[in-house]
Amino acid sequence: MPKARLAYLLHDASRAVRSRFETHTAEIGLTSSQWRLMSILMREGPLPQARLAELMEIEPISVSRLVDRMEQGNWVERAPSPNDRRVRLVAPTEKAQSTFADARSAADKVYAESMTGMPEGTYEQLTDILETLIKNLNTLNNQNR
Repeated sequence: MPKARLAYLLHDASRAVRSRFETHTAEIGLTSSQWRLMSILMREGPLPQARLAELMEIEPISVSRLVDRMEQGNWVERAPSPNDRRVRLVAPTEKAQSTFADARSAADKVYAESMTGMPEGTYEQLTDILETLIKNLNTLNNQNR
């Protein structure tokens, strides 16, 4: 049986990665939450806030506040949807697009730093294991709804 400390280790690892990322992006002025939202928008294109909340797996009000802060920082902009005038889409600004490569580089550096001293292939193994863990738990959570 797995030890009960798994959840603590996952939480602490996530916190350490976020903190290290924010150290690398301090001069850019991008938090890890903002990076996550920006990455989704760069991958998916403009999205309604409700969809961002689903993809980020956080409450819509939290996304709204995050988008508000990012809009104030000129990272994103809200625009009316061409398909539904009741919906406003969130899109990355030119600033976000021009800064994305620098933020991606910072993230890659954090991943490399986190793997220091580990055997070759550990990163791939770890990501495979975590993806399986997430899939298993999401499947069980969906079955219990």
